[in-house]
Amino acid sequence: MMRKLFVNGNFYTFDTFMPQATAVVVENGRFIDIGTADQLKAFWQGKNTEVINLEGKTVTPGLIDSHLHLSAIAINLLNLDVTGVTSKHQLLTNIQERAGTLSKDNWLLGRGWDENLFTDGGIPTIEELDRVCPNHPLFLTRVCGHAALVNSKALEVCNYHSSMSIPQGGSIVLDDRQQPTGLILESASEIFKAHMPAYSFDELKGVLRKAMRLAISKGLTSVHTNDTNYLGGLQQTYRMFDELLNEEDIGLRSNLLIDYNYMDDLKELGMYTGYGNDRLQIGAVKLFADGAFGRRTALLSEAYSDAPGQYGEAMHSNEELYSIIQQARGLSMPVAVHTIGDQALENVLDVLDQFPAVNYRDRIIHVQVLREELIPRLAVPHRICDIQPRFVASDFPWVQERLGMSRLPLSYAWKSLIDANVICAGGSDSPIEPYDPLLGIHAAVTRKAPGEPHDGWNQVEKLSMVEAFNLFTKMGAYPTNEETIKGTISRGKLADMTVYSANPFELEDADELLETSIEMTIIGGKIK
Repeated sequence: MMRKLFVNGNFYTFDTFMPQATAVVVENGRFIDIGTADQLKAFWQGKNTEVINLEGKTVTPGLIDSHLHLSAIAINLLNLDVTGVTSKHQLLTNIQERAGTLSKDNWLLGRGWDENLFTDGGIPTIEELDRVCPNHPLFLTRVCGHAALVNSKALEVCNYHSSMSIPQGGSIVLDDRQQPTGLILESASEIFKAHMPAYSFDELKGVLRKAMRLAISKGLTSVHTNDTNYLGGLQQTYRMFDELLNEEDIGLRSNLLIDYNYMDDLKELGMYTGYGNDRLQIGAVKLFADGAFGRRTALLSEAYSDAPGQYGEAMHSNEELYSIIQQARGLSMPVAVHTIGDQALENVLDVLDQFPAVNYRDRIIHVQVLREELIPRLAVPHRICDIQPRFVASDFPWVQERLGMSRLPLSYAWKSLIDANVICAGGSDSPIEPYDPLLGIHAAVTRKAPGEPHDGWNQVEKLSMVEAFNLFTKMGAYPTNEETIKGTISRGKLADMTVYSANPFELEDADELLETSIEMTIIGGKIK
């Protein structure tokens, strides 16, 4: 492989030994030299070295998303995507139009609705859904992934009846007459998914390829992604990623979180955390401790302020959490636990404290509501919080009604976590939020949605631009114990870089970050 010399760049290395540079040398996919353009050209130019002029552009270590769902991004390309729809009327219109394109007996599948955006009423009733989609089973997932809309045809196909057993942690919401409203929550979705047609391997691989390329176009060089439940199980998921990354060389380094129901498969296949290579690795065992704020299923220690008597849902009892984590520890694997509410966090920590650490960090995903006494229990070297700063922009102001003012100081409290020496990495949870990392960085800095005319929600939790980029570069390597091979521009590390049209660290207004484009995504020294 020809050596590459990148010159005339404004490199922010995030390496404390050499924070800035103007040139780097890459060989065999790794950085071998870093310094000034004059120094490196004098030594390396002409030695079978290709010179790439960055023309003064700003460069950071490759951006890393510590938690998303590539499979869901991919499947959205096949289904009805209603992300960002701002009215119930438009949602129903989109459903009706899509239904008109379907063949007989086909399901109408989609994702992305959010009633908090609607300006003309709340969630559609089952009667409204039946009117626009009378002949096809409908399953339309909410943006958060924790609720869905179904119509009567879907209930019919699934043989719904009032005494039907609902999977633990889920519910089919009923009206005053004890009839389904069309809204289902959490694990009740399993009833419907069992009757949906399966996509072929080639269909899924095709859209997964597109999803990877979309992520790369936004500057992402690595992702930590949770997909086994959507791509046909562990073996098929790994095969799909292996073919795309190791055979086709798409480039997007992927660490696979494996849903806990595939632990027997992991053992049978001889896979474990760290199995693979620097392009594709098995990660932690993934499970859910609670739900989300949208439908009040995140588990709180005190009742929801806008729904007295409701505390949310535990996806597992503490005994079940213990059993799942015990099984993961039997494989010497860490866990990655979806944990939004403070009671869910306490439950998870109470169980984790009963087990010794393993060679990889346990991951607490989301951590949206804290209590002061829980923070020190997170601030240990063998735990890390995967946080999603963009949630601030999407969830406020409506989440204030859910939580009440007394809980807000320690809600979405990224600065408090970092200042308490909790290891944190940044992600999007896409498709719940856009996979564009600059949107997450902007939200971490401004604590508001683009264009909102205020100074930010809970301003004391704002991060600096450097702190926000740190979450999506250097710290993104920590959840997977890869901090010695990526995350900074340093000698010996993987040559992953993101190149920008403007310098994010010299912007007068953080909103200018949203006008900044990705000029290049470089993975292992290759411009992708």
